[in-house]
Amino acid sequence: MAGEILDNQGRGDASWGWPPIHSEGRKYGVIAIAIALIPLLILDWEIIGWPMLLLSAGVFAFFRDPERVIPQSDNAIVAPADGLVTLIQQVEPPSELQIDDGSGSPGLASGPVTRISIFMSVFDVHINRAPVAGTIRRVVYVPGKFVNADLDKASEENERQHILIERTDGLKIGFTQIAGLVARRIVPFVKPGDLVAKGQRVGLIRFGSRVDVYLPAGTDPKVLMGQRIVAGETILAEVGSQALLEGIAQ
Repeated sequence: MAGEILDNQGRGDASWGWPPIHSEGRKYGVIAIAIALIPLLILDWEIIGWPMLLLSAGVFAFFRDPERVIPQSDNAIVAPADGLVTLIQQVEPPSELQIDDGSGSPGLASGPVTRISIFMSVFDVHINRAPVAGTIRRVVYVPGKFVNADLDKASEENERQHILIERTDGLKIGFTQIAGLVARRIVPFVKPGDLVAKGQRVGLIRFGSRVDVYLPAGTDPKVLMGQRIVAGETILAEVGSQALLEGIAQ
């Protein structure tokens, strides 16, 4: 069947098609069209109506939700967001991902880890995906400001949501959805205890934002500053069970 990818072995047919629109965005697109039709059909203000109608098409495009081909390697940690790699730094993980939250599941260990920051412009796909397969251990929402998400301080000052996933071998990957100047709502699709597949949709951020990923200590990233990456497809790093055991032993 045209458009259907059967597996990652080159079998099946594929053809380009319009990406589907996520259900979260359909109502906004309909509202935008309705507002655009008022100056066009009622007020006869074409100079305003046509640009607004074009803008409503942009609203639909913002919420597009294309399918992705997920790397099959169990060791791969994939990008949770589309966008531009703007920062690669050694930092302490957020306290919300470290402290004992009373759930009985430990958070990330203290100490410097590699943080990869991915900036999403309004032209990028804003559906966020799980970087690894495993169990959702934490979903922590933190209210805050709406400064430019491209700034380093956005990680600590902006409205944000931390998510912690634990792989079956015990590896924990944390990442943070950060609202920006235009983004005003972080929408989660998961909750603690949920089982997710690698590349599964876990949430979205409306209208321009950023996602920070915290790789395990000592992990070498496979992406570079300034690189454009694709959620669910680009491999940020690879960490196997043996590497995990060696890290624990150290």
